[in-house]
Amino acid sequence: MAITAKDIQALREATGVGMMDCKKALIESDGDMEKAIVLLREKGLAAAAKKASRVAAEGMVDAYVSEKDGSAVVLEVNIETDFAAKNEAFIGFVKTLSNLIAENNPADVEALSNLPYPGTEGTVQQEVQNMVLTIGENIQIRRFESLNGGANIVNASYVHMNGKIGVIASMEVSENLVGNAEVVQVGKDLCMQAAAMRPSWLDRDSVPADRVASEKEILMTQTVNEGKPAHVAEKIVAGRINKFFQEMCLMEQDFIKDGSVSVKKYVDGVAKSLGGEIKPVAFIRYERGEGIAKKEDNFAAEVAGMVK
Repeated sequence: MAITAKDIQALREATGVGMMDCKKALIESDGDMEKAIVLLREKGLAAAAKKASRVAAEGMVDAYVSEKDGSAVVLEVNIETDFAAKNEAFIGFVKTLSNLIAENNPADVEALSNLPYPGTEGTVQQEVQNMVLTIGENIQIRRFESLNGGANIVNASYVHMNGKIGVIASMEVSENLVGNAEVVQVGKDLCMQAAAMRPSWLDRDSVPADRVASEKEILMTQTVNEGKPAHVAEKIVAGRINKFFQEMCLMEQDFIKDGSVSVKKYVDGVAKSLGGEIKPVAFIRYERGEGIAKKEDNFAAEVAGMVK
């Protein structure tokens, strides 16, 4: 029996399973839809797909620096419950993905999903399906980003609260400071600072001009509404925009280990004491589940729906 694209789409809509697996099941069942569904269920694929409709907002953020080339990776993989996120198999899976990203530099989650999974004959996506069936919860590889290594690049990473927050940071350093333990510590301190204080940008030069203009406009309106004359309001706004930078820019924040200096002064001080240069150039901060709307169950509505 000829298998059409319409047949494959119908099976996909009925089971939620991927197109290729649906096509294989239809070929194996000679086009019989019911038999194809049974085949998919027997293989565990339909069960995995059903779980994929559930919200995965827990999970783990991992941050990793490769020993091979010094590149840094931050990755978020979500699962449904905090209990399952502590599963050793899940944790090992996430860390394996971090290594895979560092070694292969995939362009996006789809490219990562198609990579061979170490120690198996399948892909990362197939291993996700295996993990779903083993643990019994939906698993989603949500996002990842990387920072390249290099001859004069020192990258660092920090993971907070068993994967609640992960940060990577990158610094350009003078040749005499490459491999210096104190410089590595500076990188870790930058990551810890970002984890704790949630900066949005590296420094004031990184803040988009339209964002600065918008903030100034808001501050000016606030100041005028306070009854301040225009010439006074401008000075007040200048002070308040500086405070905005100090709160939102990593390098201008008060250093969490020594509130008497800014992060920039701390970094510059270490560089001077070591007789070299340290220039932070980037950081990336992930917090588990940020932006994911958790499903709130309405038991009364669910029961009402069942008895209609």
